[in-house]
Amino acid sequence: MSVVAPEPTDERDRRDPGEARAGVFLARLTVAPALLLVCWLAVALPLLMAGVFTPLPAIASFVPVAALVLTFGLRAVRPSGARWGSWWTVGGLLAVTVAFCVMQLLTFSEQIVVRRDPASYFNFATWLAGHGSLPIHPALGPFGGADPALSFGSPAFYQRGGVLWPQFMAGTPMILAPVGRLAGPYAMLATMPVIGALAVLSFGGLTARLVGPRWAPAGALLLALVWPMMMISRSIYSETAALVLMCGGLALAIDAVRANRRLTALLGGLALGLTILVRIDGLRDVLPVVAYAGLLVALRRRTGPALFAGLVVGVGAGVLEGYTLSQPYLHYVRASLVPLLYIGGAVLVVTAVAVVVVRRWGLPRLDRFRLPDLALAAVFAVMAFFAARPSLQTVRRVPHNPDDEANASFIAALQKSLRLPADPYRQYSELSLHWVTWYIGVPAVLLATIGAGLLLRKLLLRRRTDWLLPYAVIAWTTVTTLWRPGITPDHPWASRRLIVVVLPGLLLFTLWMMAWAVRSVRRLGYGPQIAGGTAVAGVLLVLVPTVLTSAGMMFTPTEQGEVAQARSMCRSIGPRATVLIIERVTADRFTQLVRGTCGVPSGRIRVRPGSNTAASEDVERISEKVVAAGRRPVLLGANSVDVAPYGTARRVYHVSTRRDSSSLVAAPHGTWSLAINVWMAVPVYAG
Repeated sequence: MSVVAPEPTDERDRRDPGEARAGVFLARLTVAPALLLVCWLAVALPLLMAGVFTPLPAIASFVPVAALVLTFGLRAVRPSGARWGSWWTVGGLLAVTVAFCVMQLLTFSEQIVVRRDPASYFNFATWLAGHGSLPIHPALGPFGGADPALSFGSPAFYQRGGVLWPQFMAGTPMILAPVGRLAGPYAMLATMPVIGALAVLSFGGLTARLVGPRWAPAGALLLALVWPMMMISRSIYSETAALVLMCGGLALAIDAVRANRRLTALLGGLALGLTILVRIDGLRDVLPVVAYAGLLVALRRRTGPALFAGLVVGVGAGVLEGYTLSQPYLHYVRASLVPLLYIGGAVLVVTAVAVVVVRRWGLPRLDRFRLPDLALAAVFAVMAFFAARPSLQTVRRVPHNPDDEANASFIAALQKSLRLPADPYRQYSELSLHWVTWYIGVPAVLLATIGAGLLLRKLLLRRRTDWLLPYAVIAWTTVTTLWRPGITPDHPWASRRLIVVVLPGLLLFTLWMMAWAVRSVRRLGYGPQIAGGTAVAGVLLVLVPTVLTSAGMMFTPTEQGEVAQARSMCRSIGPRATVLIIERVTADRFTQLVRGTCGVPSGRIRVRPGSNTAASEDVERISEKVVAAGRRPVLLGANSVDVAPYGTARRVYHVSTRRDSSSLVAAPHGTWSLAINVWMAVPVYAG
């Protein structure tokens, strides 16, 4: 039996025409979001690297490229074999998608003050919207030249050689920047719920292909109600676009192999490869695609070279951007990145050798030594290890750089507020499987484990081979992520590490197990009512614990009012101003926000040892240099006492809102209060 799915037969032409049209529409609709992102990133990256990334040339390039790709790419996408949908399925999936989008639009976050990654992405995108190029040049002229106490970098904006390089990959900022340029910051922030809804739609399409079309609305609903999915759709997270590319890329690859179409395989590989341009962790997630493409090549399937070519181009684009525009960030994550590059090289070598071996001697038999019968036990053993890991290990990490020290300080403060034992170097990674149960519940994890075991058995027997690539990606990424999440471990923040592959993948296994149970009920001779009741009971078994975790947060908007207050602050700063931030926390949060949103030069003055504020002699000296340069010095601090010694203090920024809570050893519930203030003074001797 073939290890890959066979080509579709002409049986599809004898089926109900309405059902066929619904199936084709469903298949094409659910890969269209990934194809649109592929087209946009393909035209945006060259423009950014050329320093001319502005809306007019970007849109002018995007429209014809998207027209060609959608015309020919979607034409090649057709459901195969007996897998069909209905217009009820399409309507149900669209209803879930639209409802999710509306709910997220009503509660999206205005997180633009740099405390964590979403605001960093916002300010990155805002700079691209206004300038269309990197790096960021903090002009020295408005400050009267360089000064040893003056600097321009801040968290997520690294100062290197007189210029600033934003943290993170440029994919998500490139998606948002034109929206910000054409429609402003509110539209930029509101784009994330739309992308999140497209991710839910794409996951529904992947569910239809792997579990069955009738399960697509249920799959979309389960993912939509998982709190990490809501969280990444309310603020600017790279995982949102990555999820669209991952689900769409896997769906395209499945369609390509089923129909033996090279163009679809090329586009699927490109979508999967471009996840690296959005988030560097995608380099780990796509390693199984290399092995799968090699398998197709070994079996002389023409989709193999196309899939591999698309993957190489996408990964190459991400690596090129990383090493030219995000190098300080890659340097920061080198402890994880370098081993991953070695692993990637090893996978390439092993795949190349395996291609030669398989072509000469054929595929090895995997049904010997009762290997298929051991599959379920093996999967349970892996999950049992992760479940028992907290009693076997306590994961710690000794800081190696200032960012690690800051994380350790944050964990220590959080442990104190949560009344936990002081252990600032602890990473809590041993609780990673428990994190999963917080968000989708213990029943889902158990069903997923059984489903994964049964699917592995079928794969070893060379059945259900359409699952081979998704299974490899889900299993590899889930195990490696659970072993080393590599993220500050407070929740729900850390749940973003689970949302691209781990949680959707386990939900796919769960849904497949439910479908298997329904088919078993039918095989036992029970009627459609019993089978339908089994399906409803299975969905509710997962839905209830999911909603119980999400309910405390899903209806509460967070980080509200920040955009309006930022605009008010910009008006207060006024024209021909040079902003000097003289307090540490304010400088961390607002240096790039003032520079990008207000459009005025901003810098930070070095704080005194053991203090959060700058020395008065440094403030006065640099302020006088600003005056000599013909500009107005404006001082910012967190409190009136920070700036009052230099002029009349007035509060120019005030937000009292809610933020996501932070939990270390239990599921997050509810939100916490957040207050942010900025005080301003204009030095009296500046006139």
